[in-house]
Amino acid sequence: MNKAAPKSKPSKTTTAWVVTPGGPLRGDVAVRGSKNAVTKHLVASLLGSTPSTISNCPDIGDVEITTSMLEALGCEVTRAENRVTIDPRTLDNPRVPLRFSGMNRIPILMLGPLLHQVGEAFVPMVGGDDIGSRPVDFHVEALTKMGAEITITEDGLEAKAIRLKGAHITLPYPSVGATETVLLTAVLAEGRTVLDGAATEPEVIELALFLQRMGARIEMRPNRRYIIDGVEELIGADHHLKGDRIEAFSYLVAGLITGGEVRVLGCGQDRMVTAISTLSRMGAKFEITDSSISCWADNLLPTSVETDTHPGFMTDWQSPMVALFTQCDGLSVMYETVYENRFTYVPALNKMGAQIESYNTPLGSIDSRFVGSSTPCSVIVRGGAPLTGTDVVVPDIRGGFAYVLAASAATGETTLTGTHHLDRGYNHPIENFAELGLEINRVEVPVPD
Repeated sequence: MNKAAPKSKPSKTTTAWVVTPGGPLRGDVAVRGSKNAVTKHLVASLLGSTPSTISNCPDIGDVEITTSMLEALGCEVTRAENRVTIDPRTLDNPRVPLRFSGMNRIPILMLGPLLHQVGEAFVPMVGGDDIGSRPVDFHVEALTKMGAEITITEDGLEAKAIRLKGAHITLPYPSVGATETVLLTAVLAEGRTVLDGAATEPEVIELALFLQRMGARIEMRPNRRYIIDGVEELIGADHHLKGDRIEAFSYLVAGLITGGEVRVLGCGQDRMVTAISTLSRMGAKFEITDSSISCWADNLLPTSVETDTHPGFMTDWQSPMVALFTQCDGLSVMYETVYENRFTYVPALNKMGAQIESYNTPLGSIDSRFVGSSTPCSVIVRGGAPLTGTDVVVPDIRGGFAYVLAASAATGETTLTGTHHLDRGYNHPIENFAELGLEINRVEVPVPD
């Protein structure tokens, strides 16, 4: 009697993108609201006594994660096309579930609003892209100064407060997240909060304006200072998000890196001033209207760029720019000053044929905060080397987009795994690239043993 052959175990698969270059990318891309703003506005809705509606929301993973957290807290969330309405009046749970641990950095921003609404809170450990140290110390110190009692556990942060009060807070570094924590907490705190050393990125200003629309008393002063006088109550508000400047820059680079021309709709020139001036220095030409920005170049020149807090060159523009450097004739330099682990994508670009050397030495004028770090803070790119498609693993959102850009300028197909990062951070990227003439197909590939 013959024994039945043992059943083979089904192999695990993962979704990959196969990028097939097809020449210069040309066409229009309409960007939605900023990834770095939408989640913060969703959190701000917790502070209202009535519902808030955020429109022009991008269809990205981070919105899904954040709205799921709000629902877990008891809020009623309604989605319709690109609009999200949050009703905080049903909030009945001050604890963000552990299943959201490490998904993104939004839970830490919920501490202040939950303390105001319930008097206690728990948020799990934060996550997000692995781009270097982003400690919660600034958040904890600010909340403690305002009267919160916070305990850090293995699972996350436990907090409680009878009544949060205004304080004078000075940030050691203009952290975007810590600035947002102070704004979200100070607006309902008793008395006045003076915040010095604050971030002034457009997304932070947009959050402050939304809070003001809800009834907050916020003043923006020179020299990175905010003055917030707490009020007794905030009401819900409606807001149409401004365009995502990271996406806008990334798609403009998509045209330049392939020798084509892309027009970006939905992101104002005021958000792109430093990006436009930097690309202009490299030989790019622009046509700018009230509703669009077009970009092209006959020849790209090498240059030196250093990232910085706003209004400097944005750290999230860094990886698309390094990809563009590979197509410039001559040596270009990128010096990263905001995050200490931003160059994790470089080895894969070199695997594709790029000639990029990494250094621990600051190659720029800004004092480095990462002296002694084991990770590189500068790269030198020798442009002009031909790129060849290969298999690469996406390390994070922005590095992943740099791979797509490099793949669009390469010879042969590139297969990207780890593309959940791109789905988390970009609104319909495959469809947008298809409109520009780049073929990207989702396929299932085996998970390596």
